Amino acid sequence: ETERDRETQRAAQRGLFWVRSVTMAGTARHDRDMAMDAKKKLQQCSDPIEKLRLQCLSRGSAGIKGLGRVFHIMDDDRSRTLDYKEFVKGLNDYGVLLEKEDVEAAFKRFDKDASGTIDYDEFLLTLRPPMSNARKEIIAQAFRKLDKTGDGVITIEDLRGVYNA
Repeated sequence: ETERDRETQRAAQRGLFWVRSVTMAGTARHDRDMAMDAKKKLQQCSDPIEKLRLQCLSRGSAGIKGLGRVFHIMDDDRSRTLDYKEFVKGLNDYGVLLEKEDVEAAFKRFDKDASGTIDYDEFLLTLRPPMSNARKEIIAQAFRKLDKTGDGVITIEDLRGVYNA
């Protein structure tokens, strides 16, 4: 759990859900630390998806987001999916270094429905790191605050009660 997680959690407890009070210098420092940490972890990593994720994160916070943009560039035939050839070419174009076996294994893991192609959702859902428990708790707190009736569903009526709409 990072200081940013704790700060966000404190803000959520006060009912402030979309607060960003991190200075630019703090963000740049966090970005640099995250990139250095990813590079260290990459040296001991054997999982192909984690290798790809760490290579993206080693580029800083924009790494996975950048690879998401590259997904659309990789999609040569504009089918909104990547076949294996497009995937390999895209990884090379983005500068991701993986062994052939790792590329094949990664493609199979991304291709959840075994269609022979990867769609954008399969790609990003597989690539993004798991959410920390602290962030999950913040989301749960926000949901509970919005769900005024406590029925597990946020309705227009619930929102009216929160936002005086």
